[in-house]
Order: sequence, then structure tokens, then C-alpha cells
Amino acid sequence: MNSKATKQGNGMRRNGLSLGVWLALAAVALPAAQVQAQDGEAQAEDRSTLDTITVTARKREETLQDVPVAVTAFTSDTLDKLNVEDLSDLDAQVPNLTIYAARGSSSTVTAYIRGVGQSDPLWGVDPGVGIYLDDVYIARPQGALLDVFDVNRVEVLRGPQGTLYGKNTIGGAIKYISKPLPREFDGFASVTVGNYNQLDVKAAVGGPIGGENSGLLGRVAVASLNRDGFGDNIVTKQPASDKEINALRFSLGGYSHDDFDFQFSFDWMDDKSGVRAAQMLAPNRFAPTLAPLNDRYDVRNGMPNVNNTEMKGVSAVLNWRPNENWAVKYVAAKRESDTETNIDFDTLPNKLADVKAFYSDEQVSHELQVNYDAGGRYRGVVGLYAFDGEAGGRVLNNFFNLLFGDTQGKVLTESVAVYADWTFDLTDALKLDVGARYTDEDKSARVLNRGYSDATFTRPISTAANFDKSINFENFSPKVSLDYQVNDNVMIYGLASRGFKSGGYNIRAQAVAVPRSAEPFDDEQVDSFEVGSKMSFFDQRLFLNLSAFHNTYKDIQLSVFTAYDSNGDGTDDAFFGDFTNAGEGTVNGLEAEYQWLPTANWAISGNLAWLDAKYDEYMFKNVNIAGQQEFTNAPDFSGAVNVEYRLPLSNGGNFSARVGYSYQDDVVATTEVVRDPVTGATAVPISQDAYGLINAGVIWKFNDAWTFSLQGSNLADEEYLTTGYNLVSALGVLTGFYGPPRQYSLTARYDF
Repeated sequence: MNSKATKQGNGMRRNGLSLGVWLALAAVALPAAQVQAQDGEAQAEDRSTLDTITVTARKREETLQDVPVAVTAFTSDTLDKLNVEDLSDLDAQVPNLTIYAARGSSSTVTAYIRGVGQSDPLWGVDPGVGIYLDDVYIARPQGALLDVFDVNRVEVLRGPQGTLYGKNTIGGAIKYISKPLPREFDGFASVTVGNYNQLDVKAAVGGPIGGENSGLLGRVAVASLNRDGFGDNIVTKQPASDKEINALRFSLGGYSHDDFDFQFSFDWMDDKSGVRAAQMLAPNRFAPTLAPLNDRYDVRNGMPNVNNTEMKGVSAVLNWRPNENWAVKYVAAKRESDTETNIDFDTLPNKLADVKAFYSDEQVSHELQVNYDAGGRYRGVVGLYAFDGEAGGRVLNNFFNLLFGDTQGKVLTESVAVYADWTFDLTDALKLDVGARYTDEDKSARVLNRGYSDATFTRPISTAANFDKSINFENFSPKVSLDYQVNDNVMIYGLASRGFKSGGYNIRAQAVAVPRSAEPFDDEQVDSFEVGSKMSFFDQRLFLNLSAFHNTYKDIQLSVFTAYDSNGDGTDDAFFGDFTNAGEGTVNGLEAEYQWLPTANWAISGNLAWLDAKYDEYMFKNVNIAGQQEFTNAPDFSGAVNVEYRLPLSNGGNFSARVGYSYQDDVVATTEVVRDPVTGATAVPISQDAYGLINAGVIWKFNDAWTFSLQGSNLADEEYLTTGYNLVSALGVLTGFYGPPRQYSLTARYDF
């Protein structure tokens, strides 16, 4: 089903900075830049080739064009030009990546790569796409939609990752790499203002501590990100979909000559944004007089506007180089997060489906890597990884102010893995890369789900599930690849790899009514086969990277809402959050990424992607319904193009203007059983038709110190759904969450 709200005539009523001011400032900046650039035309010749980006996708420094891996990398300058404010803004810039804020949250992430991911943020469910902050895996999605500030680089690796990374991730990995510790004093401060009363302040400072020769370095970065709501709660007059996030990162490190260095880091994020707005896509039959609101960001929720997440972490990284050939790296980290959120499923003042949830998470990880590279015909890395996590919480459910129940407990994870990845130069042009990973993981679930007499949740009257169970998962995941350097400008590669994600227990189990829900769900596995090429043409003025893949996806883990008969009358009158293995699927795809510098002043970049994801087996009530089911977050076609005009200035600065367009084909946002093969009941998944977004930006780097930036996103104010809830059968709920509206901003930045 495609549902779109009718745009309200006063849709710009909350804008703090008018579009006219934005365009006027751009018109003033362009002629000024052109005047200053007259003496800088000669400098344009120095930018007649594309810059290569150094990445660490294989645990060693390589240029993006040399690494035989499907990886997209963004430098800090590129992130600024593309106006990437958090990881969700990378969605259109990476082939076959879907990433957005999960339902009612601002900082909880939902991420899919090549049709593989996980949308359920509840404890006990592992993500399909791993997110790493400076070599540390973030186990839970709460708080993992990282805001971009003081960043050095972001790398997105597509396909299974396990032979090079601490925690095995089945779909891919997103690496967020902070600015390194500087050996000279430097820093920056920036202020951003925009419509919806946006006010963002970011700053960082770092350098030697105790003198240039002390060997001790430090850096601190802070961010305060604020914005009024895109809409309002028309009942309480509180903002809806507002933003209030504060974040801090601090690093302290030192070095002893060139053979040893260490770094201790602390990061903290506090998200006090209100609940994201969800629009009713159809009237609720239990409140038929309350029609959906016109504005897609206005709500009339009856629950408190509380949606808080606090996340913090500490890590220690030690690097030792006993000689020129060997390098040893040790990473120890501890992370924890706490979330309190109110989920008003019905979005009405009525108490039809009101849920209050508390999540908590704590993880400790250790990783030891040993790298070897003697400059000869073989090199590689071996590693040992250990992870100990405890995730839990409590969810309080109030249905119709008549039925009261909770889900509470915790899931404990203990995982140990050993991995290796080795490259052999078979000839000067042909290289063989082999890798493998062995994982041994224990999961324990302590679950207590009960019914209560009233909304105080203090007097239990029934028990839906009460168990303490454990299960062990073991997996061996190999990888083998060949890459051939055809000439100095063309490299081709082929690889086969396996990805693995452990199973577990459904903490929402209804063990009494549906006994199988208390049994463990299986681990899922992807066997991926890929061929690709990295190409450079016209004296490095054009980069073209291509890849084609075939994935066999087994025991797919799905979070669904399952109806059941609670009173034995033969009619399904209740539901619970179920977790099952769908069966098997096949995912085929093509990807192209390009960067072209037709002249010294013009740059064109972007990507194109095609994805064909189909279920081969989807067992439901012992019937294979694969033919009627669709993959979620797997559009057939997607892509983006960015056209940039760049002009160097005589004073050492530069000017750039960019227009970007991104496209996504129609997509299914939620997993629903389209037709029950036993009862005949039907449901229509929430979906979104194909759409495109227009973005633009102007950046004027005045000199080595000052930079001014004008940015606009979704300039056509396109209305598009990202996800939603379909609980029509039991609760009459059909709601959708929309992507951000038109936004524009002005930033002033000072570097020192």
C-alpha cells in the first residue's frame, strides 16, 4: 500500500530561515568568488586529476582504486559538500544502502545493504549491518545513527565482513573514523542556523600536551545539535520530530619514537529529542471519528513526549611495531547505553495501543590483531576477538486500557572468534586473497512476560512466558578472492565469501498461546559471489568502479507481528511480536560508482544500483508463501548524481557549488504476511512509490581560516515514507513515518 499525506498549505510555517534569504546569499557569494578567482585560474590546472582516497578496509592502508573490495569512502571534505549530518544522509550516496532513523526515534538506526539488514531494535536481535566507531563495534542500534562531526573518514563496505573485522556482520560494515590526534595545535568551531530554528554548534581542538616534544597528544570535540519539530502535537502543543542532541569525544594518546603508540578515547551522546511523528495512513476502526491529520508531521499522541537515549563508551588502542615487518594492535572497549521511549502506536489521545519501553545495553570487547608485511609477495592479518554483552529492558503494553502486559528480561552474549586474511602475489599482476573466520557464540535469554490487572503494572494476573534458556552457535566462514591488474588503470576481481549472524530467542514470546515462540530462532547465513572492477581513465580524470553479485540467503531472520486466538473461540483476536526464520532467498545485483572530472572546474559523481531480491522459501503455517512475499528495504533501482562546479581563489581559498539528485524505486517498508494460507486473512505491507530528492549546496572557503556554507536538502519537499506500523487486524493501527521535509541552512566555520 502506498500512502501519502496531503501537503498542508502553510507547510513552511515553522521555518526560521526563509528560502529567499538562502537564495539571495548564494547569489551574492557566486559573483564575489568569481572576482577573486581571476588570479587563480592557473591553480585550477593543479586539480585536473581526481584525488585518491586511502582506506583501511583490509586492515592496511590502500587506495580506494587498489582494494579489491566493494567499498565506498567519504573524506571529511566530501561529507561537508554532500551535507552529511548523520549516517542516514549516506543513504543515496552508496549503492544498495538503505539507512534511516528507526520509527519513533532520532538516533536509533535501521540499516540494510544489498537487501540484508535488521529493522527490529529490541534486545536479543543482532544487526545485519555492523557499525564501527574507531575500530569498536556498536552492538545495539540505539544511539548508533551517529552524527557527523570531527570525522576523518567514513567507509561503507558492502557484502559479508568477517575475515577482517572483530564482530562478524552478514550484510556489510559502516566504519566511522574520527579525526586523528594532531602533532601540531589545531582546531575548528562552526555554527549552523537553518529553518525549523535549527541551531548546531560544533567545535574541536587538539595538539601536543606539555610541549611539542612531550610525546603526549590530546583532542576534544563537542557538538550541540538542535532543531524545532517538523510538526506539533495539536493537543499538547509540544513539538513533534524535533532534535536535541549533545555529543562529546575526547582522546588522549602518546607515542614513543616510531615503534609504539597508544590512544585512550571517550565518547558520549545524549539524545533528548522528542518522539518522531507518525501519520495515520487510514482511520482506526476503534476511533472512527478521528480522521488522519493533513500534515504528515503533526500528531495528537496521548503519551508523554519522552524519547531519551544516552550512549557512552571508552576504548584503548595500543600499536606496537617490533620491527619493519610486523605490527601488533590491541583494542579494548566498553560501551553502554540507556533508552526510555514512549510509543503511541495509535497516535491518538485514546488509549488503544500505548507502549512505554526501557532499553539498556552494556558490552565489553577485546581484539588483538597481528599484521605482517615485509614488502614481499605475501602479507596479511590474523586476529582474535572476544565480545561480552548484556542487553535488556522492560516494555509496558496498554491495549484499550483493558489489557495490560509487559516484556522484561535480558539477553547475554558471549562470543569468541579467530580470523585471518592473507594476500599472495602469484605474479606481479595476479593476487590471491584467502581468509577464514571461526566463531563460537553463546546466547542466554532470561524472559518474563506477564499480564497485569491495571496500568500500574504491579499486580500480575497471568504469565505469557517465563524461561531461562541458552544456546550455542558455531560457524566457519571462508573467503577467497582473485584480483588481476590488467594494466596501470584497470583492475578486475572476483570473490566468494560467507556471512553469518547468530540466532537467539524472541524476548516477546507468547509461550502459553504459541509454544514454539519460546524456542530459539536459527542463525542466518549468506553465501556471496561477486565480480568487479576498479578502473581509471583519461589520466585519472575518470574513476569507474563496477560490481555484480549473487547472494544465497538462508534462514532469514524476520521480525513480524503474529495474530493468535487468545480465548479459544477460533478467531485470532490478539497479536504478539514474533521472530521467525523465513527460509531462503536469492539476491542478485549490479552496482556502479563513478567520479568524473571533465574539466578542472567541473566534477560529476554518483552511483547506480540494481537489486533483484526474491524469496525462494518462506514457510508460514507449513505453507510456502514465497511467491507472495517481498523483501523489505530492497528497491529494484536506485542511484544518485552530483554535479559540482569548483573554482580556486587567489587567496588560497576556493568556491564550489553543487546540485544533487537521488532516486529510489518503489520499496516495501514492513514485513507482513500478504495472505494467510489457512484463514485467508490479508494484509498489505506499508510501501513507498518511487521518488527522487533534490539537494544543493554552495561552499565558499574564504581563506585558510574561514568557510561559509549554504546547504539545502529535499528542496522539492518530496513526501516519502521510510517505515511504519501495520497492526490493523488486532489494533486498527496503520501508521507511517516520513523522511525529513525541505531543509536549508547557513554555516560559518573557522579553522585554526
